[in-house]
Amino acid sequence: MRSFNVGICPFPQGNKQLEKVGSIMHEISVMSSILEQVLDELKGHDVIRVEEVELVVGELTFLGHDQLRFAYEIMTRDTPLKGAELVLIQEGIEVECPSCGYRGGVRYLEDEEYHFSVPVLHCPECDYKVKVIKGRRCGVTSIKVVER
Repeated sequence: MRSFNVGICPFPQGNKQLEKVGSIMHEISVMSSILEQVLDELKGHDVIRVEEVELVVGELTFLGHDQLRFAYEIMTRDTPLKGAELVLIQEGIEVECPSCGYRGGVRYLEDEEYHFSVPVLHCPECDYKVKVIKGRRCGVTSIKVVER
């Protein structure tokens, strides 16, 4: 079995496309884009079988892991990816404050009415607007395959 790292990332960290449409992007369309790129990557290799696809999903993408798994299962049925395991790695949020120099995680606004917490993109130390360092990415980091 061989594993190779790939730079397949339809929405890399800081990508303006994801920032603009991230709130309306659906897991199925994201997974469709990812699978298209994975299948293109496989064309350059003599692959017998794909064992695993590893995907990093940033917390700020607001993509549901269950929905991504469902989309993956349905969309890979008649492809060389059928039966390959999808490994999802959650990328947490990391921010940097240009005012006080803080670098780290964020605090969350929690409201029982909404049944989920919302990240606050202001410095937990001085409340200044922060720059997001991690948490926006969504992309394949590796594909494990069996080659001839």
